[in-house]
This record gives sequence, C-alpha cells and structure tokens, in this order.
Amino acid sequence: MSSTDTPEVAPTRRQWLGLLAIALGVALIVVDTTIVNVIVPSIIEDLDADSTQAQWIQESYAIVFAALLLVVGRVADIVGARRVFVAGVIVFGVTSILAGLSSGSGLLIVARFLQGAGAAMILPTSLALLNATFTGKARGQAFAIWGSTIGAAAALGPLLGGWLAEHVSWRWAFGINVPLAVLIVIGILTCMDRSPRVAGRLDAIGSVLSVIGLGLLAFGLIEGRTYGWASTTTPLTIGGVTWGGGPSPVLVALVVSALALAGFVARQAMLRRAGDADKALMDLGLFSVSSFRNGNVATLIIGVGEFGVVAVLPLWLQFTLGYSAVQAGLALVPIAIGSFIASGASFGLADRDVTPLALLRVGLAFEVIGLAALAFFAEPDSSWWALALILAVYGVGVGFATAQVTNVVLADVPETDNGQAAGIQSTFRQLGSALGIAILTTVFFTTLGSRVSDQLASDGMDVADAGRNADTITASAGAAIEGFAARPGTAAIADAGRTAMTDGIMISGYIAAGFVLLGLVASLLIPRHTRQ
Repeated sequence: MSSTDTPEVAPTRRQWLGLLAIALGVALIVVDTTIVNVIVPSIIEDLDADSTQAQWIQESYAIVFAALLLVVGRVADIVGARRVFVAGVIVFGVTSILAGLSSGSGLLIVARFLQGAGAAMILPTSLALLNATFTGKARGQAFAIWGSTIGAAAALGPLLGGWLAEHVSWRWAFGINVPLAVLIVIGILTCMDRSPRVAGRLDAIGSVLSVIGLGLLAFGLIEGRTYGWASTTTPLTIGGVTWGGGPSPVLVALVVSALALAGFVARQAMLRRAGDADKALMDLGLFSVSSFRNGNVATLIIGVGEFGVVAVLPLWLQFTLGYSAVQAGLALVPIAIGSFIASGASFGLADRDVTPLALLRVGLAFEVIGLAALAFFAEPDSSWWALALILAVYGVGVGFATAQVTNVVLADVPETDNGQAAGIQSTFRQLGSALGIAILTTVFFTTLGSRVSDQLASDGMDVADAGRNADTITASAGAAIEGFAARPGTAAIADAGRTAMTDGIMISGYIAAGFVLLGLVASLLIPRHTRQ
C-alpha cells in the first residue's frame, strides 16, 4: 500500500509541534553546510591550519553526508525512522561539542567527518517521518515548512557565521548546535509517534559499495577544481602521504566511483532476482513508480542549478560590491524571506486544491526568473534593493520547489519503503547540489581568471604579468582585489577583477537558470494523476 492510500487524517497539535522539531533538525544540518565557509578564515588564524587542512574542514562534512544517505535510508526502514533521526541529532550535538572545543585542525577535521555522519542520519529520516505522519493537504503543508526551512537555513548560514566570527568566536558556530539538539530530541520523543519497522536485513556488500561509490563521487565533484579534473594541479596530502603528480586523484576517484556504483546496482539487481529483496539496500522496483523515477531525475537536474550560485555569490558581494562578511550574509536574507512567503502561500493554495506538482512547477518558474534576473542585472555597482528583490523572487521559488519536489517524489511510495525512498531522494538532491557547485564554481573562477588576464593584456600590460595578476586574484577567490584597489598604481587591476567577477556571476546565473528550466521541463514527465 502506498503512503497515499492512507485515509486523510487532520494532524494533531502534537504532530505539528513534532514537525517544528523536524524542521529545526534539518535547519541544523543545512546551516552547518554554509556557515563553515564564512568562519574558515577565523579557524585558520586561530588553529594555524594550512590550506589543505582548511579544505578538509570545509569539505569532509559534505563528502560523508552524501556517502551515507542510502545506507541510512535502509537502516531507518529496519529499525525505525524516529530512532535513527534522534540518534543522528545526538551524534550531531556531541560532535558539535568536539568541533567547538577542538585545539587543533586535525581534531576539527575528525569532528566534521562525524558531523557529516550525523547529518546523513537526519535528512532522509526527516522525510520519512513527514511522509508517514501527514496525509493529504497536510502533507503538502508539512513539506512546505520543511522546504522553506532548507531555503532559509542555506541563506542564513553565512549571516550567522559572519556575525559570530566578527563579534564572538567561530567556536560558537558549533556551540549553538548543542542546546538546539537537546530541544530537538525532546520535541521528537514527545511529539512524534514511534515509526513502523519492517522485517529485513542490511546488505553489507551493497552498503560498502554504495559508501565507496557515493563518497568518492562527492569527493570528485567537490574537489575537481582544487586538484584538477584530469592531471594533478595541486598535491593532495592525506595522513602524511602526498599525491603530487600524474593522473589527478579526482579522476581516479571518479573512475573508482563509477565502478563501485555499477557494482552496487548489479548487486541490488542480483538480490532482486534471487528473491532477497528484503536484504537489498535499494529496491530497484521503486523506480517502476513513475512519480518516484521521474521525480528523482527532476531532483538531480534542479539540484544542479538551485544552490550553485549561492556558493559564489558571497564572494562577489564582498570583493566586488565591497560588503563585509555580515553585510554579505544580510544580502542573502531575502532568499529566506522569500522561502517563508512561499511556505505561507502553500497553505492557502493547498486549501484551493492546487496540487504539489503544480506548486513545484510554479516554484521552478520563480527560480528561473530570479536566476536570470540576477545574471541580467548584475553590475560591479549593483544596488542592494535590486539584489534584494531579485533574491526574494528566487527565494519564493526555492520555498515552493524544494518542498514540493520531495512531496511529489515520495507521494506513491509504499509505507514500508519510506526510509530507503527518502534516502534515495536525498542522495539525488545532494549529488545534484554537488554537481551544480562543481560546474558553477568552475565556470565562475575560469571566467574570473580569463577575463582579468584578457582585460589587462588589452590595456597594454605584458601578457605574463597579466596572467600572474589574474592568477593572484583567482587563487584568492577575489580577496586580492582589495589590496590592488588600495594602491593607485594597481587600481586598474582591481577594476578588471571586479568586472570579471561580475561576468562570472552573470554567466553562472544564466547557466543555473538553464538547469532549473531543464528541471521544469523534466517535471512534465511526472504524471499529473500522482496522488497526494
């Protein structure tokens, strides 16, 4: 029986309070994805971390997060989604203490790896809990709150991180997680019913293959620009061992990932043919459900365009428009406002029988408009109010689309497969996001370097000098522009950098809009008769 065959029952006040606890848990893991990017300079200064350590402090969380999603989804079906969610929050809270008290970068990296494991336990189980608890219109409303929380948390992370780094300490970026984790655990245990459990076993071989495949895929997508896509451009050092030349570690990781994931799919198919479906980590039969199959394709494509620009937007705000870290965070707040507007509107539209699929398409249309407008109106001296309006429109789209694509994907999934279906959908979302960040950051920094070099050369600077100055700006992610601007003799280099960063935002914005538009087209493959 699918989750949508359950008779519609009005949620109780206790269940709505449980939803708030779930949303707060999701907010924790999303904020932790963006907040660290802002506090890294303070961490480097305090812990004397080198560039390699700083890279792992930022990226280890996302790699482990993506690697464990499928395994967690299946475990949630076997032992119960509520139990796994609570365990994930506890892991996240304890490892936040470890991160906040870290005396060295090595301990902080370990804490970040463990935080990623906690996050992987929270995201798919939050979806499974919502899908099992709410029915009918209430399910759409619950997912609206869940989706707007993701959009708002992603936008508020840089603001919170910038304020803490400037006025308190980077350590409190982790410390604030602890009391929130306590509240979330209390809220879940008192307001959410025990989750149903299904008889089954965990496929150990499939689990290993999925973790290796997804972990290396996430590593490759995230680190390609750093270490080189084909040949090694920057040495990779892990545990005192350095990969310094020849084929890039990213290329090797992607090849091994492809082999592991191919082996994983073959393993799941073999178990299905052998009648051991209860042991399979991923029931391939779920992909026979058209809303699940086509919805996940749309999820992947949408993920590429949805948050990639947000990864580079703060750089442009700070080093082209001259905003401080806190001001750059404030500039992203309209995304959060737009997300909450969409959440409120979803309640009224659901009462008018507007389907989640229709809301998804409306949201994607708003995202396309917002991203295209950002690209079209981006200037080295863009006004804050124009950016606020554009990002609010984009935020409305995120609020609708992020929530309802998940609602649509899980709508016709059998109740016994809620956990693994949520794990699969979360995996598609995370990989789409990683791919989008890989594509858009590569486009942004490639544009930045080439445009600065070309501009300086056309202004009469020696080609070699133009290239060195362009490399300086690109390697610093734009931070060197301020230094060039401070000296009259190099002010032209700063101007070229600001113009080039704006060009990077423009091109990235149009590419992101194109992917979201493609996701909107893909949503047309999802059947209209999907039951809610």
